[in-house]
Amino acid sequence: MGSLGASCALCCSLFMIFFTFSFAGDIVHHDNIAPKRPGCENNFVLVKVPTWIDGVESCEYVGVGARFGPTLESKEKRANHTRIAIADPPDCCSLPKNKLTGEIILVHRGQCSFTTKANIAEQAGASAMLIINYRTELFKMVCEANETDVDIGIPTVMLPQDAGENLENHILNNSVVSVQLYSPYRPMVDVAEVFLWLMAVGSILCASYWSAWTARESAIEQEKLLKDASDEYVNAENAGYSAYVEISTAAAISFVVIASCFLVMLYKFMASWFVEVLVVLFCIGGVEGLQTCLVALLSCFRWFQHAAQIFVKVPFFGAVSYLTVAVTPFCIVFAVLWGVYRHVSFAWIGQDILGITLIITVLQIVRIPNLKVGTVLLSCAFLYDIFWVFVSKWWFHESVMIVVARGDKSGEDGIPMLLKIPRLFDPWGGYSIIGFGDIILPGLLVAFSLRYDWLAKKNLRDGYFLWAMTAYGLGLLITYMALNLMDGHGQPALLYIVPFTLGTFLSLGKKRGELKVLWTRGEPKIPCPHIQEDQSTNQ
Repeated sequence: MGSLGASCALCCSLFMIFFTFSFAGDIVHHDNIAPKRPGCENNFVLVKVPTWIDGVESCEYVGVGARFGPTLESKEKRANHTRIAIADPPDCCSLPKNKLTGEIILVHRGQCSFTTKANIAEQAGASAMLIINYRTELFKMVCEANETDVDIGIPTVMLPQDAGENLENHILNNSVVSVQLYSPYRPMVDVAEVFLWLMAVGSILCASYWSAWTARESAIEQEKLLKDASDEYVNAENAGYSAYVEISTAAAISFVVIASCFLVMLYKFMASWFVEVLVVLFCIGGVEGLQTCLVALLSCFRWFQHAAQIFVKVPFFGAVSYLTVAVTPFCIVFAVLWGVYRHVSFAWIGQDILGITLIITVLQIVRIPNLKVGTVLLSCAFLYDIFWVFVSKWWFHESVMIVVARGDKSGEDGIPMLLKIPRLFDPWGGYSIIGFGDIILPGLLVAFSLRYDWLAKKNLRDGYFLWAMTAYGLGLLITYMALNLMDGHGQPALLYIVPFTLGTFLSLGKKRGELKVLWTRGEPKIPCPHIQEDQSTNQ
């Protein structure tokens, strides 16, 4: 919708670059703070605890394994169904009064150390121990510094308070309760990551060609004006608004500074109402993105071309095509329905549709004028990403970026400024996600490369776009490899993408001797008509 659409896309891009990382969900928690020594050196792994009440399958809970004891079975079919018995006394700090013959003992946390409980439970004949935490979250069970008897032969798992109390109540009601304990591995590659890769690369590909096509059409139009009447060209250049927004060097630096401030604000004041505000902003941006992409797509068909070329004046929006007026209600209804039903299992489809169209629209409207601005923007984003995913742990004792993106303090499923796909073949379920910034920021550079190639009349092999696009795809692929090697821990994707994409562009430009032109002048410009007149006079 004209300049208003450009302003909306620019504002949305400000919100979207805050979240620039890939995430799959941690199942192995590496901890370099808790002490390790022989007999007490396990990783803290999540444990599946499916339950059966009187032989009928019931709830499945998730616990966390202890630093000590044997590791758990990873295959569900190899894990035994074992009956649970309540410890007496409940804290299991002394030998239980009830006789155990291979049951799993259910004990309460407190009164003595975890290893003391485990040694007593093993001595009493238990095959494993479930510890009920006195809070709803999980706690990492470690060995005390002065403990020596850590050669424990049974696995120990902690359950959250609500799960443990449910099991305890069933047993007290004379039900037979049995469980399985196993910790499945996450697959090295899930199809969700393949689709996310295709979505990210495809979004940049579509946006780049759209941006290059509009730039070329604009250049052709300017050439026509230049040939027909130079005064008309100058008047059109001065009077008309620009259909896109160019980022300056100062804006590139400010972008990341503002993003950091907003990220901290989200972290400190994260609540459900704040996420609701982000959902509303995302829906507004999503309507603009979906409407822009639909109008552009439908305009390619001759049945809709007439409606796309007839305009009507709308208050606050100016001249709007009939086609835009026709598709906008659909876009609004689509976004509202997603916002209302965003918690249902298939809502990720609507979120991805709104997200992809918004990303494409932003990449088509927002542009970098030269390689200098692109280098400053991506370098700042590179440092921003590393700082808020990794370094922020030293100050805030947790990764600010990951906490905000997951919505840990809001009671919500996370912020909407992400592309997400459920992990279909992962026994732990969950989603693979990628932040919008991981697509938009490098996408600005890739789109610039194609505009430069087209306006400089370079073919695909001699240009920069093919290399930049390939470098982005490889960088994102390396990100997912690192994600899987790190057991699903959130990774700053720009840590891998920026060196590949920007490094390839800079190296290629230097090798071809075009770096200076790319750095300062950027896209080839149409020469000013007054300069041409002066030159012809001198001749």
